[in-house]
Amino acid sequence: MFDLTQYMEERRRQVHAVLSRCVPDDGEHPAILHQAMRYSLFNGGKRFRPLLCMASAEAVGGSVEPALQVAAALECLHTYSLIHDDLPAMDDDDLRRGRPTLHKQFGEANAILAGDSLLTLAFELLADTPHGGRLCLELARAAGSRGLAGGQFEDLASEGGTPDREQLVRIHTNKTGKLISASCRMGGIVAQATSSDLDALDEYGRSVGLAFQIVDDILNITSDADTLGKSVGSDAAREKVTYAALVGVEAARSEAESLVDKAVDRVTQLHGTTDPLKALARYVVERAY
Repeated sequence: MFDLTQYMEERRRQVHAVLSRCVPDDGEHPAILHQAMRYSLFNGGKRFRPLLCMASAEAVGGSVEPALQVAAALECLHTYSLIHDDLPAMDDDDLRRGRPTLHKQFGEANAILAGDSLLTLAFELLADTPHGGRLCLELARAAGSRGLAGGQFEDLASEGGTPDREQLVRIHTNKTGKLISASCRMGGIVAQATSSDLDALDEYGRSVGLAFQIVDDILNITSDADTLGKSVGSDAAREKVTYAALVGVEAARSEAESLVDKAVDRVTQLHGTTDPLKALARYVVERAY
């Protein structure tokens, strides 16, 4: 039987090793900037996007090793997005993964620069791979105004508004889903997947990404700060548009489960090792943080 916990621990260890090697040492000048980068990057985290990248490479018959640097780049970009998301001008959060957010620990200006540096490092790591140009294009499309940044913009702009399903799906798809989908596609690219395999990974990622954000919405209501590692109840306090607010917790959970079922079905056709992708999809709706 496939052991997801063991798989996640081993793959996280591999990504951690690459990140430790590629991110400037915290004693290198400018030391405080590099300390700030490492503070956020090595402050725990699920490494979910890197895990999806590596599992996607395996699912299309490839190996993990060529995907490791790509996985590290994805974690750099994801961490940058969390740093900026926590800033006073955005969600103004004090806690991330059970520790003070970066701007609380190092100051707002240093947090912005650390985030910018991790964003830039992500593309540096991708450029230094055999499929660098194509991978950079995938990540840029997922992270820009038509993806993560645009989703964050609309998420902030919608605060206090009336929940609308079409708008909510768009926000969640852009803010969360497109980077998760890109993580899957990028794993497929390094494993030289066919176009049909990439389509399957893309659809899997879109479904998993939407489910992931729905569960985040639910946990913001049902969990506690100690378990979640960040503030709870903040979505309601800021009058954010969420699935839980739109349809209620139970209906939102049911929708997330349906999306995960759809994702699992979509990758069943792939010819590689698909157990990790299937288990990671199930993990999305079973996680407690």
